[in-house]
Amino acid sequence: MINKRLLIKNLLAYNDENSFYDKKLKISLDSKEGKAKFLKHVCALSNSNPENSSFIVIGIEDQLNLIKGVDFFDDSKIQNLVNSYLENPPKIQYENIRFPSLPRYKVIGLVTIHPNNKITRLKKQLWKYAKGRIFYRRGSTSMSTLGKFELKSTNKEIVEAIEKKASNNIKLTLDGVFDFFERHKDAYNPTYKVFNEHFVLCWAGEKKIVGDKVFYSRVDIELIDEQVRLFYSALDEVKIEVNSQSFIITEYVFLRIKDEFDFYPLEKTVIHFKENGKYDIVTELLFKPPRFNKKELLRIFNNCNIILDKLKNKEPLNETELVELQELPTNYLICVLNEIPNAYLKLKESKSYLKNLEDKTSYIKYKEAVRILRKVNYP
Repeated sequence: MINKRLLIKNLLAYNDENSFYDKKLKISLDSKEGKAKFLKHVCALSNSNPENSSFIVIGIEDQLNLIKGVDFFDDSKIQNLVNSYLENPPKIQYENIRFPSLPRYKVIGLVTIHPNNKITRLKKQLWKYAKGRIFYRRGSTSMSTLGKFELKSTNKEIVEAIEKKASNNIKLTLDGVFDFFERHKDAYNPTYKVFNEHFVLCWAGEKKIVGDKVFYSRVDIELIDEQVRLFYSALDEVKIEVNSQSFIITEYVFLRIKDEFDFYPLEKTVIHFKENGKYDIVTELLFKPPRFNKKELLRIFNNCNIILDKLKNKEPLNETELVELQELPTNYLICVLNEIPNAYLKLKESKSYLKNLEDKTSYIKYKEAVRILRKVNYP
């Protein structure tokens, strides 16, 4: 079993990117340009490594090789993006890897591109890249062609050596468990379970009882053997179920307009541990957008726009507006889900202003709102 944190450290030891790995400060999949650039790198690395895995490490400052980190990313549809635009798409895997030097809410993203020994190319136009274009790596540079291309395996031995060097051991596993418990303390109810005498999974969260239901917030779940963060939630309420071979997470979203509110199931994630030393992660979207009174929503939408305009013009907010500011992203989210025109554009417009506020509560709720919309495929 590979310790993914060790793997990243070994990759970063190659200070310059090369034909089997790339490093990025961040990726953006919410624009055509961002999707195109990401798919270009996936295509190039796949074609340059037909017999071994290749990697993209995200959250690294390129020039100085500094570990900066990115937000936890849990888009289970990233493989669908690759399948939609690439012919002979490789299997890819996005994992969130915790580093001790990073804040609790930051991770390093690791994209593993598995070998498929086939020529991968764009199967339709994307941004400025033409249909049929083949990308490949020459050193640290991504090249392209519309003509003939021959697969060559040149990195298999060196990648196998890097992966072997990153193998997990008992000391790393025990250190990981002790570290997890130390970081989360008693308030977060840290616990662990061993699955199939092979996998060690730790989880923690603040316990909350609502009626006859038990929820957890600020949930953190890690597969210690691989140093992979499987789940992280800053705001949403989470229900956890455990049996002998599976760990089941059901995520809920709390949405409220005046006196109308409820916990709405968002997504179920099942981590199933197999006898053969492997595991599967299957997600099921459960979310059905709640419907609220349209007239009331339009009033709330207009209030949000007034607050946003004041932020843009650097005008002071009154006491009522300061309270409503904390719910501005959630209110915009509800308006988007209820198809209020321009609500999504206003939500996106609010990002930079909320990010610059001293109190980061609104900005955290903005990121949660965008995450929910990404899960339900909006826009």
